[in-house]
Amino acid sequence: MFAKTLIDGAKAWLPDSVFLSLLHRHNVGRFPNMWNPRTFNEKILHRCLYPDPRYIDLTDKLKVRDYVADKIGTRHLIPLLAEPGAFTKEVFDALPSSFVMKANHGSGFVEVVKDKSRVSFEQLSALAEKWLSTPFYRVARERHYRMIEPRIFFEALLLAEDGQVPADLKFHVFNSPSGQQTIFITVISGRFTDHPRGDTYDAEWRLQDIWLGHYHRSDTPAPPPESLDSLLEIAGVLAKEFEYVRVDLYEANGNIYFGELTFTPGAGVFPMRPDHVDYEWGRLFEVDPRHRSSR
Repeated sequence: MFAKTLIDGAKAWLPDSVFLSLLHRHNVGRFPNMWNPRTFNEKILHRCLYPDPRYIDLTDKLKVRDYVADKIGTRHLIPLLAEPGAFTKEVFDALPSSFVMKANHGSGFVEVVKDKSRVSFEQLSALAEKWLSTPFYRVARERHYRMIEPRIFFEALLLAEDGQVPADLKFHVFNSPSGQQTIFITVISGRFTDHPRGDTYDAEWRLQDIWLGHYHRSDTPAPPPESLDSLLEIAGVLAKEFEYVRVDLYEANGNIYFGELTFTPGAGVFPMRPDHVDYEWGRLFEVDPRHRSSR
């Protein structure tokens, strides 16, 4: 409790490396090795401090659409309804009866609107202003986020056959120097409910004994997606140029849609259980020393 209180109170003045080191100690249970990272979390933390310049545009949820269209085609992009320079009443009135409002510059900036008649422009405008005024870099010191210009945008709402938001399929793609890809898939179901679940599978859809972050495991394993092979292929193509990246995809009504690319999931302070998984995933990729600097 004391450590958490110290971290919360010191966010504004602690240097990035010190802040992340303390947060890693609090969440993971040990201080990280900053200069010779071995675990998954340590290597992700290193990326937070010394990001590849490519991360900036590919983390921007609007700019990344060009990369995705070039690699796998526009058919895998969620239809974009609006990307206004300012969110006005006119923009709100022109939106369809259901949609998703997002911000491009961070994680968690998502508002699902299934029925526009049940929400007001004023409510969404206040939420949009809150997002836009949040410097996401300050949340977890992921330095590439500080270069993204905040924008609000609106996408079509994807719904599964049961009327719910489809599961979030997070493909952890590791690329070795030999060209071999290793992929694990974390399935987040019930994301917008009171009881979200997180389960991790390998590329053969075998359930792994892994807990990531704060998500509880499901009572029973989920069946594999109908288009698992296509999902794996798309994730592999989008991740091919990087030692590691998490590729978020959705399967809805027989179609595959892109969600986002995440280069620093959990900001290097992500609890992984059992602890040996942190080391095992860390052995699957290397940090690029070319991106280390004194920044």
